[in-house]
Amino acid sequence: MKQVFYLFIILLFLSGSNSSAQNAIIANHSTAKLSLIPDEWIDSAKVKLHIAYGHTSHGSQLITGMQGLENWKGNKFGFNEGGTNGELDLDDYAFSGASDLGNPDRTSWAAATRNYLNSSSHSDVNVVIWSWCGQVSSATESDINTYLNLMTALENDYPHVKFVYMTGHLDGSGVNGNLNQRNEQIRNYCTANGKILFDFADIESYDPDGNYFLNKAANDNCDYDSDGNGSRDKNWAIDWQNSHTENVDWYNCSAAHSIALNGNLKAYAAWWLWAKLAGWDSVAGIDLPNKIITEGFHLYQNYPNPFNPTTKIRFSVPNVILQEFQDDNDVTHSSSNNGQIISLKVYDILGNQVATLVNEFIPAGNYEVEFNSSKLINVVPGKSGYPSGVYFYQLKAGNYCHTKSMILLK
Repeated sequence: MKQVFYLFIILLFLSGSNSSAQNAIIANHSTAKLSLIPDEWIDSAKVKLHIAYGHTSHGSQLITGMQGLENWKGNKFGFNEGGTNGELDLDDYAFSGASDLGNPDRTSWAAATRNYLNSSSHSDVNVVIWSWCGQVSSATESDINTYLNLMTALENDYPHVKFVYMTGHLDGSGVNGNLNQRNEQIRNYCTANGKILFDFADIESYDPDGNYFLNKAANDNCDYDSDGNGSRDKNWAIDWQNSHTENVDWYNCSAAHSIALNGNLKAYAAWWLWAKLAGWDSVAGIDLPNKIITEGFHLYQNYPNPFNPTTKIRFSVPNVILQEFQDDNDVTHSSSNNGQIISLKVYDILGNQVATLVNEFIPAGNYEVEFNSSKLINVVPGKSGYPSGVYFYQLKAGNYCHTKSMILLK
């Protein structure tokens, strides 16, 4: 009887948790495309949003990128402190008492945020965003938990404000480095709990064509190791700029510690995020100028569910993945391929990754993998595997991302 009651409680919790996971707003490399954003939602953002931004040099890439975009495209992308002349209201270097999320320490930014929001002159502010400088590279898991807990406290105390989480910039340490592990901790938490994330590191891990460089020791300057010999010998941003036309495919801007193209991408992702925060439902096909056909992808509910200790997870990869979209010059592009790089991972309710089931190129087809919770690391002394509770499994493939929940019941 106790087990049935416990299951009932978990199911009630699950109904809300799954919704939160699917409602996360994540600005990353796949959103860094200006052509994605409908004009009406750019206009809506300028009317609805009042943004306060705290950062140092790396975080300035958003601002210099947005300034360059305004110089290139005109007042449509204008912004200033106060939002005069119909521009976006963005208070740059808004806070006093802290420079960024890790300076002068890892907690002062939260107090500075409270002081700012408690001022009557900032009563209209409804978006707060802070960036890191280099502190994620040296952060421990506990340090990031401190950050996440402080953000949660702010969200609870200022429910009218949308707080934007941030990952740290690339440092060349690659997929297995501490930086990426801590960035993954932030991403997983945001995905599992329906948060808003500007994925700074992810944006500078890909060029505009979707080529991936994190696994090539890419750094914040976009340098990378092209031949695996341990030395960064190429720069993906410079290469892309040299093969494309300035003021047609990209624009010049002063991106601190980096290359102009990186600033471009940060600006595109920022405006995508502003549009989302203004209420744009980018999932609705009517709002998408990009046509991305992903109907062939499918992530199925695990079975059995609840389970103990094993369960099966099925997913499908379509035969042909088509992409068709118009760029800013109204030129239509399309591509196709047979298969995708697939990631299937499992997370606990706090967003901690507990297992990677798939992380490789998968040809088109239908697949089934087993998740065995008893093989996971011990988290309870004297017991094997993970405790009973709600877990999430997430399938990622290109622009496709879907999350489902499952219950481990012992």
